[in-house]
Amino acid sequence: MKIRTVALIIIGIIAIDQILKFWVKTSMNYGEQIPLLGRWFRLFFIENEGMAWGWKFGGEWGKIALTLFRLVAVIFGVFYIRSIVQKKYHRGFIVCVAMIFAGALGNLIDSMFYGMIFSPSDDNLPKAVLFPPGGGYASFLHGKVVDMIYVPIIENKTLPSWIPFWGGERFTFFSPIFNIADASISVGVIVILLFQRRFFKKHPHEEPRTSVETNSPVNDTVQVL
Repeated sequence: MKIRTVALIIIGIIAIDQILKFWVKTSMNYGEQIPLLGRWFRLFFIENEGMAWGWKFGGEWGKIALTLFRLVAVIFGVFYIRSIVQKKYHRGFIVCVAMIFAGALGNLIDSMFYGMIFSPSDDNLPKAVLFPPGGGYASFLHGKVVDMIYVPIIENKTLPSWIPFWGGERFTFFSPIFNIADASISVGVIVILLFQRRFFKKHPHEEPRTSVETNSPVNDTVQVL
């Protein structure tokens, strides 16, 4: 696979991720939901300050540390992708690594720049504005990651009373709200785990052949030079 093909995959994923985030940020109110395929697949606009799938990490300093970690990982990823392309790794593995890289870079863009270029989104505020006159809602590295994909396969159901600890409580199956970048990372990791034997198949080495000089005794197990 050529490095140009890998670059196109990465650019394509980031473009889709960022276009959707820009549209959601500027077109939807915070917490607004738009059904796409019935009740089980919808756009649900939220933001998070931490890791993928809405997880958080250690407050303000944790946010900076996480963003810097993402930046280091992305820089390392550039060299790693170039290396596996040059070494002609399995095409499927290269595509998966490109997906993981693109997802990490997509969320890194939010963390680094969104606080500087968008007005804040909140339950009590109108839709966000791109490049607001008074400046953005946060400084460099303090932006929030935009999430919007919500797939509650089973939503607000009551667990049977006989289930220990949680019986009688309401639950939703698959409640995380995520974005295209998160999905790209998850798909890349899952496919690598599922097909690792194919991606890292070892080719048996050829048996070394014995050779002797022409004046040596010759039999069926040696090769004459």
